[in-house]
Amino acid sequence: MLKTLRRIVQEVNAAPDLKQALQIMVRRVRRTLLTDACSIYLIDSRRAEFILVATEGLNKKLIGKVRLNISKGLLGLVGRREEPINLSNARLHPAFYFYPGAGEDEYSAFLGVPIIHRRRLLGILTIQQREERRFDQAEEAFLVTIATQLAPVISEAESQGALTDLTGFSQPELSELEDANISGIPSVSGIGIGIAVVVYPPADLNAVPDRYAEDIEQEILSFEHALLATRNEITHLSLRLKDSLPKEEASIFDVYLRMLDSQSLGAEVISKIREGLWAQSALRQVIKKHVQHFESLEDEYLRERAIDFKDLGRRVLVYLQAEQTDAVEYAEKTILVGEEITAADLAKVPEGCLVGMVSAGGSSSSHVAILAKALGVPTVMGATGMSIGQLAGKSVIVDGYYGQVYVSPTQQLLTEFAQIVAEEQQLNTKLIELRNKPAETIDGHRVSLLVNMGLAVDASLSLSVGAEGVGLYRTEVPFMVRDCFPTEDEQYVVYRQLLQAFAPRPVIMRTLDIGGDKSLPYFPVEEANPFLGWRGIRVTLDHPEVFLVQIRAMLRANQELNNLKIMLPMVSGVGELDEALLLIRQAYQELTEENESISYPQIGVMIEVPSAVYQAKDFAKRVDFLSIGSNDLTQYLLAVDRNNTRVAGLYDPLHPALLQALNQVVVAGHSENKPIGICGEMASDPITVILLLAMGFDSLSMNSKSLPKVKWVIRNFTLEHAKRLLAEVLQMDDPNLIRFHLEKFLTEAGLGNIIRAVKR
Repeated sequence: MLKTLRRIVQEVNAAPDLKQALQIMVRRVRRTLLTDACSIYLIDSRRAEFILVATEGLNKKLIGKVRLNISKGLLGLVGRREEPINLSNARLHPAFYFYPGAGEDEYSAFLGVPIIHRRRLLGILTIQQREERRFDQAEEAFLVTIATQLAPVISEAESQGALTDLTGFSQPELSELEDANISGIPSVSGIGIGIAVVVYPPADLNAVPDRYAEDIEQEILSFEHALLATRNEITHLSLRLKDSLPKEEASIFDVYLRMLDSQSLGAEVISKIREGLWAQSALRQVIKKHVQHFESLEDEYLRERAIDFKDLGRRVLVYLQAEQTDAVEYAEKTILVGEEITAADLAKVPEGCLVGMVSAGGSSSSHVAILAKALGVPTVMGATGMSIGQLAGKSVIVDGYYGQVYVSPTQQLLTEFAQIVAEEQQLNTKLIELRNKPAETIDGHRVSLLVNMGLAVDASLSLSVGAEGVGLYRTEVPFMVRDCFPTEDEQYVVYRQLLQAFAPRPVIMRTLDIGGDKSLPYFPVEEANPFLGWRGIRVTLDHPEVFLVQIRAMLRANQELNNLKIMLPMVSGVGELDEALLLIRQAYQELTEENESISYPQIGVMIEVPSAVYQAKDFAKRVDFLSIGSNDLTQYLLAVDRNNTRVAGLYDPLHPALLQALNQVVVAGHSENKPIGICGEMASDPITVILLLAMGFDSLSMNSKSLPKVKWVIRNFTLEHAKRLLAEVLQMDDPNLIRFHLEKFLTEAGLGNIIRAVKR
């Protein structure tokens, strides 16, 4: 059965479009299970209806015409229950609904399973039999498995706008709608109102959007030019390398040229263009078909030929995009939209034009989201529900508070959100006045507000908002911009510049923290599970030659300034800590013996993994301070990869287990009279800051853009109120309830405009 399943999936993936893929699916399932009928119904969310989109056994003339309200019939029952419904005689069931002309009156047995992708019902897959019988467990299990394989195919097609290709399927065109709503992950708070500008990754066939050709002959001409340019490129490579490669290896170029022949690959693509597709989409479909065919073969050598087709497709696409892709025109108020937006995409937007960002991929803790937060750009990540390509040129509102994107909003909605933007601007004006005032509660409790930094050039912005120091300097950034490990003197220059900029304010430098999602181009670390692998202190302890050079550079840079603090990342046990402290002491002694006038700095540990939470007291006995890395601690404690869109919704800093862990670390540290800080997204969120204040954190470290708002909240609250709120929250067991309670509390305290958003 497993081989059969694989063959069905391969055939479906090789289909040129979704319509044919679904028809292949129902035909193969019907044949495999020896049933009389197999059908697929998808949901038209605009009309709240199930639509028959593929069938073997029912009247095919009704494909695209059979429409059933999602609350009606056995389909509605399967959808509501979200589980298989297996009946020996469907007509006797009270939920049975007869659709005239479909041919269902011939059938008795019925098995329907839901097609679900990431908790969202997409449709129903059914099989039917003429005689009365109950389908057995093996048949039911097979159909459920097929549905799970089908779900991501349909979801991807929906995101690319391909559902419109199904006969009679009515996917809403954004141009027809007002106030269309796309949901995602709230990543950077704020409201952005502007025009959607869509960016696509270059030379990525998978990212090419489906589009119909405006001028078929011009598309063919563009493709032929790209094909010729690619042939010339391959010919040039062949001539340049023919004397360097054995004859057998060099023959691959001849294979490439034959594949690029106008009567081979070229003819297939041109045929697709003549069907109405633009050249890039036609190329994608043809390449995809060949790749999937070769990948399905048993012979290993032939399977490898799939790579050749991928390479050729990419090469042709480069030339097509060079000819067909117009320069991106940025609106005066640009909402940047893409499947995967990169830092380079952000950098290309003219200064002052970027007012919002929407990404189909990523999460609130991905690097581009963190960069967007540093820029203060309202952002929604993991946005689903509409084709990204359809958003181009549309008026868009990005609600970074609740993760909502409104496309072609009504005038009323625009007015409401414009009012919120005006209120935010008024608030920002007030925040500027707080620059030189302390982060002190109404009843006199004070906390230090520090900044997170990766580049020394960020110092001026951090000081301009009233930062009291650096709570986290990511030393890996200077390592990443080089092509080899920086020398001690090179590191000294960078660290000295930063320490001087903030003196006499403290600067906490985290030792090299690579691994996980951070790598060095000259020191690659490839692991099956990098976040649970060789990273942080584990790497530097295994390479003391790297660690000692960095510590020496830090200590030398601190001469006469004495505002350096050193922090150790990803420590999971006292053994690692003791070993690191020995190396720091060694570096200090070496420099002393070299007659360097240096002082021994304060040393701290980052609490980022669950084991560190339970050993916080033991750590505090050995070091001068503790600092919680809330991003990683949340990730590890909840077992949620924050960059995985499938589970990113589970990543919640208000999870009761995390709040209990934070509280426990503070108690442990203070029992040894050691200060406790926290860096990460929690420290920059005005909603969570009140809880951190009540727990007793001595310092909060955040991006510079968030610091004024955090200070404003602290100065408008009392420690007594914060502790009362914390006591209430610690009795709750659901993060959503906790968030609602905090927002309600802040609103009633007159601080609602700091978290204000329109509730639809």
